[in-house]
Amino acid sequence: MKIPDYPQSRPLAMTDRPVLERIFNNLQPQVSELTFAGLYLFRQAHEYRITRVGNATVILGKGYDGASYFLPPLDGDIKYALSILFGYKLPLYGADEGFVREYLVLDGRAVTEERDSFDYLYLREDLATLPGNRFHRKKNRISYFTSRHDYQVSIFTDQDRPGCLDLLKTWGKAAVYETGSSLELELGATAEAIALAGELGLQGVVIRVDGSVAAFALGERLNRETAVCHFEKSNPFMEGLTQLINREFANLLFTDCRFVNREQDLGKAGLRQAKLSYHPLELLKKYRATPS
Repeated sequence: MKIPDYPQSRPLAMTDRPVLERIFNNLQPQVSELTFAGLYLFRQAHEYRITRVGNATVILGKGYDGASYFLPPLDGDIKYALSILFGYKLPLYGADEGFVREYLVLDGRAVTEERDSFDYLYLREDLATLPGNRFHRKKNRISYFTSRHDYQVSIFTDQDRPGCLDLLKTWGKAAVYETGSSLELELGATAEAIALAGELGLQGVVIRVDGSVAAFALGERLNRETAVCHFEKSNPFMEGLTQLINREFANLLFTDCRFVNREQDLGKAGLRQAKLSYHPLELLKKYRATPS
């Protein structure tokens, strides 16, 4: 098959939200990348571009290492779109197991697991109530915090923006585990999420200590049964606060959802240990497929 000219693409824009959200509503995605807010807020970090291949909508991107890839085609003739994109020697990133079974295995294409990108899926009720002995340490840390601080928990509103941005600066200065451009990109995406939460349909929860924002979390609905927490930041010098904001996100938001997706660990040992300590129901595998 003759490969047509490389598809014209353009940077992802806010005006793409209605179309992409309609697609995602039909698709009911499982992986955390596939929300409009998630794509838009990380459009600079991953240089996300949108294009059409045949009648399929496709997002092109780049990893933190600068390597180009495409996300699984979202609609239309997916098999045709795959044949064209692989023809350009682009790798596919972010395919879930269902996509692999339907479009890649039958084609005989080799795929590899991307462990650092696996999403952590939890029962929302477990995160909200921390039941049984499995969560004994989490409950102890929350008790440590609540017994030592005068705090208030509330739903995120526009009035919380300045306090959240101040906290983000504090968090960024203390983020010694991360250096370089990836930290700057994360800080930029989080700041934009705070500023555009209403416009992007994000919901959040805020904890104030002595009147100042000490922690916040922002997320959205991923599919009918699952919420995704995109951003969670807390004062790193207050023990037990991280556990409390995690619990309150699950307790107060998306209470009709059964699951919470808390995204990937990016291969960071400390983050992986923290996510595993909450006893995920499942690690949602993601795969990469390379051109022949």
